[in-house]
Amino acid sequence: MINAITQAFSVNGLIWLCVSVVGYLIALWINRKCNGHPIAHPIVFTAIFVFLSLYLSNTSVVDYQQAAALLHWLLGPVTVALALPIYRQWQILKRYGWRLIVSIVLGGIVAPITAWFALFALDAPAALKMTMLAKSITTPLAMEATAHIGGIPAMAAVFVITTGIVGAIVATGVFSLFKIEDRQAQGIALGTVAHAIGTAKSIHMGEDVAAMATLGLCVNGIFTALALPLVFSLFV
Repeated sequence: MINAITQAFSVNGLIWLCVSVVGYLIALWINRKCNGHPIAHPIVFTAIFVFLSLYLSNTSVVDYQQAAALLHWLLGPVTVALALPIYRQWQILKRYGWRLIVSIVLGGIVAPITAWFALFALDAPAALKMTMLAKSITTPLAMEATAHIGGIPAMAAVFVITTGIVGAIVATGVFSLFKIEDRQAQGIALGTVAHAIGTAKSIHMGEDVAAMATLGLCVNGIFTALALPLVFSLFV
């Protein structure tokens, strides 16, 4: 933490923190102009903005990570803050009990395992396959979990963002195709598989859908972050 704060208040640290924040503010403006469309998610445009800034300034990703170490450190408090949505939806969680937990856990298992087998069939490197296992949870949890199982944290962020965008875009069509009309089921699916971006989409579908998506996001994220390192340690 001390190192992160020291870096943040250095000239280089302040510059790259400002670049990141300004990029995010621009991305928020673009997202509003696009009426919150998943493709225009702020994370996507922030990443593009920072990438272009690094490319034009001939700065390496390692140097950026060191300069913006405070942002990486803040992922810890953000992860802990996921307890707040669970607390707010605690009554819903108690009402549905084990049925809700089982549906979220199954969704959190099936989605990454099918993706893992796709990479296995393509003979992808082991690190890439391990990284794919954390694709359906929110970025802070995915990066931490991936680091503990021999994956690539930076790639985990890419997989998470891609999964969220694709999930949010195709969700409506999938619900229609399989005639999934139950709004609570839609919310659980969005939060469990498409994490934060899917949850952002659910907000536009109604508070009831958003509440269930929030639960799916939090419960699946916590379950996966705990289960992956544990399972990995048993087989290594």
